Amino acid sequence: MKKDFVLFLLWVVLGCGLIHAQSGQLARNYADQGEYEKAILLYQKALRTERGNPKLLAELVKSYQQIEQYEEAEAELKSYLSKVVDKGFLLVELGYNEQLRGNDSLATQFYARAIEGVVNNSMNTHRVATTFQSHSLLEQAVAAYEAGAKANVNANYNIQLAKLYGELGQVKNMYDAYLNLINKNPNYAAVAQRTFAIYINEDPLNDANIIFRKTILKRLQTEQNVLYNELLSWLFIQQKEYHKAFVQEKAIYRRTDGSFNGLVNLADIAIEEKEYEAAEEILLFLKENIVNEDVEFESEQKLLQIAIIKAVTTQDKELIKSRFETLLQKPDIALYAVPIQVNYAHFVAFDMDKPDEAFKYLREEVKKPRNRFDEARLKMELADILVLKEKFNQALIYYSQIQNKIKNNLVSQEARFKVAKTSYYKGDFDWAEQQLDVLKRGNTQLIANDALELLLVIRDNSMDDSLQTALKKYARADLLTYQNKPDEAIQLYENILEEHKGEKIEDEALLAQAKLHESKNAFAKAEKNYLTIIAYYSDGILADDAHYRLARLYEGPLNNTEKAKEHYERIIFDLADSIYYVEAQKRFRNLRGDAIN
Repeated sequence: MKKDFVLFLLWVVLGCGLIHAQSGQLARNYADQGEYEKAILLYQKALRTERGNPKLLAELVKSYQQIEQYEEAEAELKSYLSKVVDKGFLLVELGYNEQLRGNDSLATQFYARAIEGVVNNSMNTHRVATTFQSHSLLEQAVAAYEAGAKANVNANYNIQLAKLYGELGQVKNMYDAYLNLINKNPNYAAVAQRTFAIYINEDPLNDANIIFRKTILKRLQTEQNVLYNELLSWLFIQQKEYHKAFVQEKAIYRRTDGSFNGLVNLADIAIEEKEYEAAEEILLFLKENIVNEDVEFESEQKLLQIAIIKAVTTQDKELIKSRFETLLQKPDIALYAVPIQVNYAHFVAFDMDKPDEAFKYLREEVKKPRNRFDEARLKMELADILVLKEKFNQALIYYSQIQNKIKNNLVSQEARFKVAKTSYYKGDFDWAEQQLDVLKRGNTQLIANDALELLLVIRDNSMDDSLQTALKKYARADLLTYQNKPDEAIQLYENILEEHKGEKIEDEALLAQAKLHESKNAFAKAEKNYLTIIAYYSDGILADDAHYRLARLYEGPLNNTEKAKEHYERIIFDLADSIYYVEAQKRFRNLRGDAIN
């Protein structure tokens, strides 16, 4: 019996709590619909049970203010003043109520009393500051947090202050607050850097960039903290000043007893941005200073890849070939041999136009005992060279061997894609389509995307042309590009554009030809192709490619910032599902000179 009575009491208490919670929610619903009189009655009812609940009280006061019943709001707030110790919330709300009534001087007095309470530790700093923020009184919120930090040296309001400084446009103060924060807790470095990236752009003369650099340099004069070198390096990378970033990374390397990851990453970024001179300087430093076989061999490989890109004469290429061969003869090469052998063979076949020599070299290497993955990589390059020589059936045998030996793996998916691409080159579109249909559902996103793209090309250009005449020409032009014969490929694309004008293949041919024009620095011709795609295929799947690539041309070699912005803007507003959307936003803001997001 006693147990039943206890359960009954519990049910009553919970039931009452639920009823009052429902009263508060119903009041909010009325307020959201603009029925403030009904909301006020329900808030008053809820407050009779939850007397002093700051959230309910704030919502009640807001409802009064919405219908300009400022005296009622004041009376409600003052009724609590004598009953609570922490009056900061009430003082801010009273001040804001006076501000709404136009009594600015009286509002300022209430705000000052709230901040004074923070100073003497009689009022909660966070509560006062967040109440100011709720009314967009950001400067007062800053004053509250700053007062709280002075009153309690152990308190840390840097993250709150950093955000407020940013919203107020006080960039210098924001930087300092974040730097203070990550000095105490390095785990916040990534958060700080993401925020800095909103203000900093590629322009070294951007005010936010200058302030950031000066702030860091000033701190470096008094605080020997490697964090500041890292942030300076990051700044110089954003500004594409890779030599300056290199100086900072060398300082980090020397001050951290040999931490070289930043140097490796910087070299990769410089290569990706085609800043080969800077990349070479960094890679040479790594080779000469880092006692690490991985770093040594990887650096030399990257240096060779840069040399290949820069090679012009036959003599240049012979020198690169000699460097490869010297590297492959090193006694400690065993662990690193296969990727270097693959790169060597590819260079000899594709860049030196000696596919027979490369094929012979790889065929001998494949015969040697090695693990199945290394063997697969060598066979993959062997097959690639056979495609180069247009020995498609032999290439398909090697690709199929890789698929059979290594299943359910990235390597086997790559081999399957190359089976499809080789079949496409030789005009066997049905078999290519079957392979691509499987790959488009694969786990490897990059291969799946490439597979889907090629599949669409085949299907779109097979429906209205049973003989697939245009598609065969397009595949042939694609093969010529693969064979490093850009002039012949450009001419064949031109033939397609003349003889198959208006057919579905046209926008594909225009885009492929434009990319080749770009590779040969024929930027005006590339521009013409992109503009043609935009003019006649604005609803097609290649429209965003055309806008983005054209914008990059205008931003770079064609030097027309206004036109670049125009095409980035088209992607942002008209093609929001484009894979270029995020990058277009970033580049558009940089060109516009945005300092604040």
